[in-house]
Amino acid sequence: MHEATIAHLSEKLRDHKISSKELTTHFLARISRLDAKLNSFITITEREALAQAEVADARLKKGDTTPLTGIPIAHKDIFCTEGVKTSCGSLMLDNFISPYDATVTARLKSAGAVMLGKTNMDEFAMGSSNETSYYGLVRNPWNYEKVPGGSSGGSAAAVAARLASGATGTDTGGSIRQPAALTGITGLKPTYGRISRYGMVAFASSLDQAGTLTKTAEDAALMLQAMAGFDERDSTALQETVPDYLKAINGPWQKINIGIPSNFFDDGLDEENAELVRKAVTVFEKLGASIKEIHLENLHLSVPTYYVVASAEASSNLSRFDGVRFGHRAKEAKDLTELYMKTRGEGFGPEVKRRILTGTYVLSAGYYDAYYLQAQKVRQLISQDFARAFDDVDIIVGPTTPTPAFNIGQKTEDPIQMYLNDIYTIGANLAGLPALSIPCGFVENLPVGLQLIGPHLGEEVLLKAGHYYQKETDWHKQVPPVHED
Repeated sequence: MHEATIAHLSEKLRDHKISSKELTTHFLARISRLDAKLNSFITITEREALAQAEVADARLKKGDTTPLTGIPIAHKDIFCTEGVKTSCGSLMLDNFISPYDATVTARLKSAGAVMLGKTNMDEFAMGSSNETSYYGLVRNPWNYEKVPGGSSGGSAAAVAARLASGATGTDTGGSIRQPAALTGITGLKPTYGRISRYGMVAFASSLDQAGTLTKTAEDAALMLQAMAGFDERDSTALQETVPDYLKAINGPWQKINIGIPSNFFDDGLDEENAELVRKAVTVFEKLGASIKEIHLENLHLSVPTYYVVASAEASSNLSRFDGVRFGHRAKEAKDLTELYMKTRGEGFGPEVKRRILTGTYVLSAGYYDAYYLQAQKVRQLISQDFARAFDDVDIIVGPTTPTPAFNIGQKTEDPIQMYLNDIYTIGANLAGLPALSIPCGFVENLPVGLQLIGPHLGEEVLLKAGHYYQKETDWHKQVPPVHED
């Protein structure tokens, strides 16, 4: 059962060939048996999952269903879940039990999805390898000595290892697409504002976007359908009609124009990765797509721009964690100032502290114009580069990451090298564009991802292109051998 896609499981549930309780019990057993080494979950909600499965079975019996009714999924531990710990992978929130559901979790619950638990993540979503979590690192199911990517590494590892049918994630600079690429699954970052951020603990508010980690583009469409839509509690949520994504991706193929950025194929890209991406492009050519080389003039500035903007916003957002209102509180503080200092010193890990310090610096009176304001100007130039490109092409295609999964501990001592792992993904976040990563091959038994970037609100064309690619290939069907039963 764990090998099946959400689409297939949904059909079996509707036809009463399996029950949600059977399916949920099966996945809970796999988590119990296999996750000790992976460490992909922080919290397993067995009691709640079985109760939700019973409710789902009652709905299925009545025929009151959605495609997600009875489907076992997992949530990144950055989404608030009523009555369940929401830690963000940090000691700072180790004792925080959310009193309410995030819009994402509420909508998926309303659709009938079953929550198996909360997945591990880089602390406050700051990281590219899932090595910064207070709860320990997550391992890549393809090779336990490799990282799964981050910050949504727990969700990616759980789906890749078939411990959940699908999972939620967040993407601030590539944190859905990068782990999807490194674990051989499908990761979707929608247009900024397409999914509400209400109840999603903030890292960088102008960049953060909820999304999905699934086996296939079709499954991503099913989850996006339930998650997307306007929310009056989020001022950045788009007031746009949500299309029928499943209908769109299953429609007849229409010729599309694909842009290949020349500056994606630079010296930082491993040649084996580059070759797999080129081979993937030929699949689209066989489907009738036209290919055009393009150049995104300012894209090389995306990494420094991102780390100025994101760190500045992180500094502001994380100022609320002071030991007074909720979360971790230091003991034996002599006064309020010492309480703040000790609480934040104890509660945050090294990477979070690094970004808070960087963000505070670039926002300071003497450096605001030189760094933060300048970064926002460059961000606009990058956005304009993408807009011009989409005047001529329908989607942009390239690598998701410069290399396959790297060794655990390989880049932890050099933050700059770690940051450069997001070099191909950050641009879409700065421009607020939708992007999709799908598996396109293997290098030394490690998955490689193909990234598709679309125009504003272009999820339909991305998902359709990904779906048709996956009908022509079987990379997405490969399962980590260490988890074959």
